[in-house]
Amino acid sequence: MLRQVELVERVLSYDPHADEDLLNRAYVFTIKAHGSQVRASGDPYFSHPIEVAGILTDLKLDMATIITALLHDTIEDTVATKEEIEKNFGEEIAVLVDGVTKLSQLELQSDRTKQAENFRKLLLAMSNDIRVLLVKLADRLHNMRTLHFIKKPEKRQRIATETMEIYAPLAERIGIQSFRDELEDLAFIELNDEARNSILRRLEFLREEGEDLVSGIVETLKDDLHEAGLQAQVSGREKRPYSIWRKMEKNNVSFEQLADIIAFRIIVADVEQCYHVLGLLHAKYSMVPGRFKDYISTPKRNNYQSIHTTIIGPERQRIEVQIRTREMHETNEYGVAAHWQYKEQIGGGMQEGQQYRWLRELLEILEEASDPDEFLEHTKLNMYQDQVFCFTPKGDLISLPSGSSPVDFAYAVHTRVGDTCVGAKVNGRMTPLRTVLRNGDQVEILRSKNQTPSPTWESFVVSGKARSAIRRFIRHQQRDQYVELGKSIAEKAFRLEGKPFTEKALAPVLKVWGCENVEDVYCCLGDGTHTGKQLFEIVFPGEKLKQAADKVIPLNKARSGRRKKNDNAIPIRGLIPGMALHLAGCCHPLPGDRIVGIVTTGRGVTIHTIDCDTLEQFADVPERWLDVSWDAEIQENSMQVGRISVVMANEAGALSSVTSTIASNHGNISNLAIANRSEDFFEMRIDIQVRDVRHLTNIIAALRADPVISSVERASG
Repeated sequence: MLRQVELVERVLSYDPHADEDLLNRAYVFTIKAHGSQVRASGDPYFSHPIEVAGILTDLKLDMATIITALLHDTIEDTVATKEEIEKNFGEEIAVLVDGVTKLSQLELQSDRTKQAENFRKLLLAMSNDIRVLLVKLADRLHNMRTLHFIKKPEKRQRIATETMEIYAPLAERIGIQSFRDELEDLAFIELNDEARNSILRRLEFLREEGEDLVSGIVETLKDDLHEAGLQAQVSGREKRPYSIWRKMEKNNVSFEQLADIIAFRIIVADVEQCYHVLGLLHAKYSMVPGRFKDYISTPKRNNYQSIHTTIIGPERQRIEVQIRTREMHETNEYGVAAHWQYKEQIGGGMQEGQQYRWLRELLEILEEASDPDEFLEHTKLNMYQDQVFCFTPKGDLISLPSGSSPVDFAYAVHTRVGDTCVGAKVNGRMTPLRTVLRNGDQVEILRSKNQTPSPTWESFVVSGKARSAIRRFIRHQQRDQYVELGKSIAEKAFRLEGKPFTEKALAPVLKVWGCENVEDVYCCLGDGTHTGKQLFEIVFPGEKLKQAADKVIPLNKARSGRRKKNDNAIPIRGLIPGMALHLAGCCHPLPGDRIVGIVTTGRGVTIHTIDCDTLEQFADVPERWLDVSWDAEIQENSMQVGRISVVMANEAGALSSVTSTIASNHGNISNLAIANRSEDFFEMRIDIQVRDVRHLTNIIAALRADPVISSVERASG
């Protein structure tokens, strides 16, 4: 444990103007506050905050952060209060200590709601002052160093898992590589000690066999640089066990196949010399294709900068070389602490800059996520994924997770850009929105004010921000449709029974269905959780229904096709497939078809044609049937998919003739599949985008006039 005088001397060594008296008082305060409390190791509890403070002095952090580290457990674990700390140490330190305290314990546990809430607290505290995270990371690092003293294996496993899943990625995101590496390795001991020991044995063997080899390569590189008149620091650094294991897992290779167990680092004076060294190495040694990365011109999201290249170097060994300046090295190792704003007394708050963009995006996700699982999913996506770098037409750099599409790019620029995205040009050429972007692509997003996010986008976007924004829109749009549909169902239920409809009459329903307001009642009706019949029975208990439940169309009448126009039908408005209203894939209903709705719990209403075979399944549940009709606006302005079955002659040009006929009648083929083939004929299923049933009928008539066509029928299923 650091003695009082040692801690003070460490701080004064890099901050001669630090308040020595305040540091001494904080040291004594934490010892008195924790008193006789002990840790699992048997050490006095106050040794923990003192060691945490010592870890942060290695990062040369400001005095307020060091004192916060000393006091970070006093409010939570002792009788000390925030007011007492503010009185003795000032408002800034009291706010920081309170920020750390409010995080409670950020634990992975079966209660996902609590886990997500703790993560929210952490992000909010970070957004106000990132020093809170630095103290929390140092606190976790010391706890991991003493993890072996905890007797319960399941508790050690839980702590190691949350360290690997949350703390290590956060350390990496703010650029403190030394913290991340040690946290991962300490967690690795607990999570997979057998694999770690195996790697350590192999590393020991390499050290014994290649000790002279490493030093020889270092000396050769030094001589090469000296001959070129360059002053540089050259060193060989062995990668940590977990880093080696992760690369073996990711690339599915054995230990012997890894070429970068030892990375050689060259540190020079400035950026110009970095590229001079790169040119020198590539001129003298063969470069390994595909193993070059320039993080100087395109830094990582945490502001990491370095040139990485793999060469067949001295002794004909395949080696990885990292080239950087001294300033870059400090930033890469210590991240935000290397250029700490508080040293220059710029003031509190989160620094603006590319390296903090990810944090702002996580805060946006925090506002948009609907439940704990979704929030944790998106935040982990943002923290874990590798990057691809793309450019806007103006040359601005946008960093994205690997595998991103133009939709991810659009949302990275701005949420509104993503919401209104209708197309994209990649390197000047129109490309599908699901195209996977590559490093260096220039992306131009095409927008329309009438566009809204498509539910299908969620199947290919990879960034947490894009996925959460799409889900948020779908969730809000779906609720709006459920409410509108539910209100129509409620009004119709009253109208059919000859009762005047008022929202006040629904008051008894709120309590029975556990709803907070009338909109929730409508939502329950719209999504199929409850029916209009059930609503009416609650509002008018004991009253005999005059009409059949929900004005059901009897199956035999539906089949006969003799249904008259019903003024009580609910128009289909604002139709977005996959939300509150669904067009059945079994019969592909089109505007102009006679249709019926089937209410399905959790999915809203599915629209079928009245002669659809699927309706047989719902003959015994008449309360699920709903009379619906097409909205005139839908018929005029939207395109729907109709399916036809075509039997045509097996001869040259037949398919071309079919597609030409469809195109000349303004139909657009969205899917085509061969259902049957023989020596003389082909049977095909073709999905065509059409305006309505009349449009499809015209196409069918045109196809029947083609001599290569044997038969054409509208298909289902």
